[in-house]
Amino acid sequence: MVDLALNEAYSAVPTREAALKRFGRSDARFRLMTLAAALFVVAIFAGIMVSLVSGAWLSMHTFGWSFFSTSIWNPVTEKFGAWPAIYGTLVSSSIAMLIAVPMGIGIAIFLTELCPRSLKRPIGIAIELLAGVPSIIYGIWGLFIFAPYFQQHVEPWIIDTFANVPYLQDLFAGPPYGIGLFTAALILSIMILPFISAVTRDVFETVPPMQKEAAYGVGCTTWEVMWRIVLPFSRAGVVGGSMLALGRALGETMAVTFVIGNAHRIDTSLLAPATTISAAIANEFTEALGTLYVPSLIYSGLILFGITFIVLAAAQLMLKSLERRAGGKSA
Repeated sequence: MVDLALNEAYSAVPTREAALKRFGRSDARFRLMTLAAALFVVAIFAGIMVSLVSGAWLSMHTFGWSFFSTSIWNPVTEKFGAWPAIYGTLVSSSIAMLIAVPMGIGIAIFLTELCPRSLKRPIGIAIELLAGVPSIIYGIWGLFIFAPYFQQHVEPWIIDTFANVPYLQDLFAGPPYGIGLFTAALILSIMILPFISAVTRDVFETVPPMQKEAAYGVGCTTWEVMWRIVLPFSRAGVVGGSMLALGRALGETMAVTFVIGNAHRIDTSLLAPATTISAAIANEFTEALGTLYVPSLIYSGLILFGITFIVLAAAQLMLKSLERRAGGKSA
């Protein structure tokens, strides 16, 4: 019996060794597959950069850094400057974020803490459906419904209200066009609101219930629980959702093209027509003729790519800074 058991043990050793080798080969293949997927993404990023730089090289060589600060956009004389488009992109996205982020966080707080159970699911589904609406639908709605109403009923009131207020009278001056930079920012805020609210709601729901119950148990209000418990715990997700929304706002094309007015100039009034980088490319790329026209449009796309990259990198640095501060406070 002893010899039989020893024989079985010795015969099982090669089997285990073979299984371990097989598992090792499987792990190696899996590691290579994931590495290939990661390198594929890096290759796509590098390919986009190379394509943009090569396409924009003539304009970069001709205009250099003055392309960022020049406001002239004249295809006839082939004098191009992207400053109005850069200004419109940054300002419209900033206004949209100022409107959408507080509203999105407020909606998430309502859905997770205050909403009746019977309304939580319908409201959540409605918000998520808004994220799936094509941008051209927002643009058509903005041009034919929102802009005329805004021109007739809202812009005159805004102009009259701030007519004698220093600084604000210049920001909200001029005739009520209906379309313009502020209208585009409002449409953008509606478009990015579902992204912020949906992501923030999902992140809020990951907060351990015991932490909130403990805070309520010591007498904290709902505001204090959200400000001191929920938001610190989920700040990475909130920032991530906001950056996702900002990425869409920066690159949004069709909806902005419909309602921004597409004017290559900078006006002190937010109600005046303007343009963005994506809107300028969409409007003019198919009709671009001449030596520098197409390279200038591609140069504008490269700038937009760089703005998006800088924003995302800044968000990552901000998250790391918040994590370090939180670690220092907990220590």
